[in-house]
This record gives sequence, C-alpha cells and structure tokens, in this order.
Amino acid sequence: MILYLESSAVLAWLLGEPTQHQLLAELGAARGIFTSRLTLLECYRALIVAESTGRITPVDGNHARHLLARARRGWSILEITDVVCQRAGQLFPCEPIRSLDAIHLASLLALHAVEPRIQPMTLDQRIWDNALQLGFTPRP
Repeated sequence: MILYLESSAVLAWLLGEPTQHQLLAELGAARGIFTSRLTLLECYRALIVAESTGRITPVDGNHARHLLARARRGWSILEITDVVCQRAGQLFPCEPIRSLDAIHLASLLALHAVEPRIQPMTLDQRIWDNALQLGFTPRP
C-alpha cells in the first residue's frame, strides 16, 4: 500500500493515542509514504501546543520530535505548490472544510495524479468523508 499521511494520523502516533498500534502496523506495511510539508508543520506546532498546555512534558515533546525527524527521512514530502493551492481553493464534495484540510486533500489529489495507488491515512472526519467521496479508501 502507498499512503498519504495526514496530520491527525501522525499526531495520534506521536502522542500515543489508542489507534497508535494500528497506525504503526499500517505504516510498517506501506510500500511508500508521502505527506505534505503542511503535515510536518502541523505536527511540530501541535507538539509545541501540547507542551505549553501541559498535555505532554518537554521530555515527551523532545522524544516525539525525534521520532518525527527520524521517520520523515523515509517519507516523500510534497511542497505546497501553486497547483495544490489552486485545487485547495475549489469546491470539495463535503463542504464546508477548512483551508488546511483543503490543502491536504489537494495534496492527495496531486499525488494521486502521479501515483494512482495512493490512499490517505487520516483520523480527521472531514478529510475522511471527502476522501471517500473522491474515490479513495481512507486508512486506518
């Protein structure tokens, strides 16, 4: 399987949420992993927020950042290009969605154009619903 990692899935892994083991199993079985530059930014920001609100300790935050830095070395990163931004500004099947969700969906579609087997890995219901309507099979 070839995956597009959306931020909610990566954060569930990094923060040790209940779906962590299922996500890790699918990531381990993936033949290719793609994500957007946006995913990395959202994850780093979410870790800062989690630390500053006391959800995680600074030690846990550093550990999560180390895990992310190590994992991303094996991922292909899609930049937020003009093509992605143009598509993100258009209508999606399940509106309304936020701008950042639209960027994730537009990134998925851009990657799908060159890798038709790609499927999204997300825990975000808005992205999940739109991906289904766009013909994808969201994971996990």
